[in-house]
Amino acid sequence: MNRRQFFIDVAGLCLATTLPAFAGEAAAVESFIKSKSAWKELLSPDSYAVLFDENTEPAFSSPLNHEKRKGTFICAACFLPLFDSAHKFDSGTGWPSFWDALPGAVGTRTDFKLVWPRTEYHCVRCGGHQGHVFKDGPAPTGLRYCNNGLALKFVAESESLPVLRS
Repeated sequence: MNRRQFFIDVAGLCLATTLPAFAGEAAAVESFIKSKSAWKELLSPDSYAVLFDENTEPAFSSPLNHEKRKGTFICAACFLPLFDSAHKFDSGTGWPSFWDALPGAVGTRTDFKLVWPRTEYHCVRCGGHQGHVFKDGPAPTGLRYCNNGLALKFVAESESLPVLRS
């Protein structure tokens, strides 16, 4: 670790300890906690890295970026529904993007990993990292939830949603 990264990490840690873990809408969903080793057994290495190490998949790598069917996008870890396909749009960024999340499905916090603050969002149930939300999306919200495809699964409208993981 170089000195610059050390100071960035320390500044982020100091700020993170003064912020609530997840701000935003009050969640009516109970938290679901598993150990890192348990998540590693359930998820592919790439999905685990995105969801619990907060990595980012390469742009334009997810088939979900082109998903156009009606349905629901769920957390790839715990299966909580996060987005309705009616809220998906093509942002041109290379990641699945949505202009709104389902009520109470995601929580936010400030991320300083790139020095300037960004709003990071996670599944409120398992805490799995989904992506970042920006204020450059379409009406009616003006938001762009820029999601990692590896952090999501798509369930077509004709299929039943899976039971939440326990």
